[in-house]
Order: sequence, then C-alpha cells, then structure tokens
Amino acid sequence: MAAPAHADITSKMSASVQLTVDAAASQATRIGSSYSVSGSNVSITTEGGLGALTAGDAVGYTATDYSAPTDGSAFSFSEAFTEGDATPSNTTITSGVAPSLPAFGSVTTTAGGVAGDLAGSIDSSGALSLTAGGAGTSATGQFVTEITVK
Repeated sequence: MAAPAHADITSKMSASVQLTVDAAASQATRIGSSYSVSGSNVSITTEGGLGALTAGDAVGYTATDYSAPTDGSAFSFSEAFTEGDATPSNTTITSGVAPSLPAFGSVTTTAGGVAGDLAGSIDSSGALSLTAGGAGTSATGQFVTEITVK
C-alpha cells in the first residue's frame, strides 16, 4: 500500500468596496496690470503710466497727452492699458467650503460629485453589491481568492 500524500494548503479570501465622490475645486489666477505707449513724430506733453499700487485696489492708469504735428507730416501713436485684478481680502474656509471666491481675471471651477444613491456592500457570503451614484462618483468592488499549495 502506498504512503498517503500530504500537502500544506492555504486559502485566503478578501473582499473590498471603495466609494468615491469627487470634490469641488476652483483655481483663480490674478491678472497683472500693464501699460504701454509707442509712437513716432509726436510730442508728449504729459507722460502717462500706471497709477499707484494701493492694497485692495486695482492700480489704474493715467493716459498720455500728446500733440501731433500740424504741418501734415506722418505720425503714429499707440497706447494700451490692461487693468489687473484688485488685491482681494483673504478667502476663508468654513467646514471645508469657501463661501465666496475672488473674482479674478482667470478662474476655473469644477463642480463636486453628487453622491445620490452611491452605495456598496459585501454580504456574509462575499457577494458584492454596488449602486451607481450621481455625476462625479465611482464605485469599485473587488473579491480576491488566493490558494497556495506547498
């Protein structure tokens, strides 16, 4: 009679559910003020430029005063000004929420997810149950069985 075979068998089972809801986000970038002037064959009577920088205010500017030739000769003049964003007061965060955002020249805002009916569970037999949520959500279920024979 043959000798009995022996084996060391290990069985591992695990299940998991991961539910996520995207957070709302906003990114704001301040735009700076700029001023430029150029020309040829003109006389500047009052030089323009950016105004004084005052905390909490936009900078403003003063236009250039100039005079063109009166003898009919050619001239050119160009003046450009971009008003930058005012320096805002601090943004406060209350319970993870910014109740108001600064109005900057460049703002990108993403809405947060809506949990809705988002749900997931694992019953005593290891069966997974996932229920879809609203926009910006995900549900992932996983059941892993590992068998090792030595």
